[in-house]
Amino acid sequence: MDLPYLALVLLLTAIGLIMLLSASYASAYYNLDPSVDTGGNPYYYFMGQLKMAIPGIIIMILVSKFDYQRWRLLSVPAIIGSIFLLLLIFTPLGRTSNGARRWLDIGFSFQPSELVKVAVILFFAARLSKRKDQIKAPPKKWDRRTLRGRMGEFAENIGLLELVPYGLILLVILFLLYKQPHMSGMILVCSGAAAVLFASGIRLYWFVGGGSLVAAALVFLITQTEYMTARIQSWLDPLSDLQGDGYQLWQSQIAIGSGGLLGLGLGNSRQKYMFLPEEHNDFVFAIVCEELGLIGACLIIVLFALLIIRGYWLALHARDRFGSLLIVGINTQLAAQVILNIGVVTGALPTTGISLPFFSYGGTALVVQLAEVGIILAVSRQIVAPKAE
Repeated sequence: MDLPYLALVLLLTAIGLIMLLSASYASAYYNLDPSVDTGGNPYYYFMGQLKMAIPGIIIMILVSKFDYQRWRLLSVPAIIGSIFLLLLIFTPLGRTSNGARRWLDIGFSFQPSELVKVAVILFFAARLSKRKDQIKAPPKKWDRRTLRGRMGEFAENIGLLELVPYGLILLVILFLLYKQPHMSGMILVCSGAAAVLFASGIRLYWFVGGGSLVAAALVFLITQTEYMTARIQSWLDPLSDLQGDGYQLWQSQIAIGSGGLLGLGLGNSRQKYMFLPEEHNDFVFAIVCEELGLIGACLIIVLFALLIIRGYWLALHARDRFGSLLIVGINTQLAAQVILNIGVVTGALPTTGISLPFFSYGGTALVVQLAEVGIILAVSRQIVAPKAE
């Protein structure tokens, strides 16, 4: 097991719990979220997160001891099961909150999209890790006398045929996420899938073409979806609607600016007192900046950077291609989530609803993140230590 990686994860989780306690105190005490009954308990969100962090760490340890090669066999059931859970959202088991239908309520609530993100990486890594063997296999013989044969041979030569199953699976998942709607989930699923595809050696021009299609699709979705258009407009000019869509970003920037260099001190945030919405969730980093200042915020960013760099180092030294692709997918997804969240909170990017790993409130997300860490640690267990000279 890679101890530096484990230490960074545990440190970030501990700091995240402390900052969540500070950020959520007022919201829980005044019971500001109409969808949650905190009973006026100021520790409601903190205790809920702590109750999930403890089993999450246990799951992380158990997964780290699990032979990661077995995930190959589980990759197909995982992708099928996760798509099935996404479909269940559109049944009476689904729950709507803040205009989005993203949760399943089966005695407890969770977001299937959290499981989908992992399932896509597992499936892609399991299949693409065998890509070199498939390339070495004799090519399929096409009948050049027919149009179908010539088109099939051309598609195979340019690498299109091998992308078809991955593209179809992604389209199904992205469509189901779009119907929720869940833009942040779509972005993170694409980031993990693209990382695995790129690391497996898929031809570069497919990424250029795919990126162009994704950009065109995003423009279409933004122009055709009212709530996305409003978010873009409020991001470009938050002052134009301070009592509406621009309110959250403006309050976030006030929190960041109030922190200065050294911060107001742990627990001394002013914006968390009924000013900044989602201060314990997507915008918890704004409270970090306000209470710990620029120096504290930069230290946390450095910890995330070290975690991500260490993850890629482990990917480079993994025993086999499957382990390497697993780490690349999980690590890139984590990096994308951190970058996008901080970008949104600081106003560099439009609001997408992406949470900050290990910090934002959300039991399912935290458990899944720790389980993903367990997969990386499982791969690190089988890295051969360099011989001493």
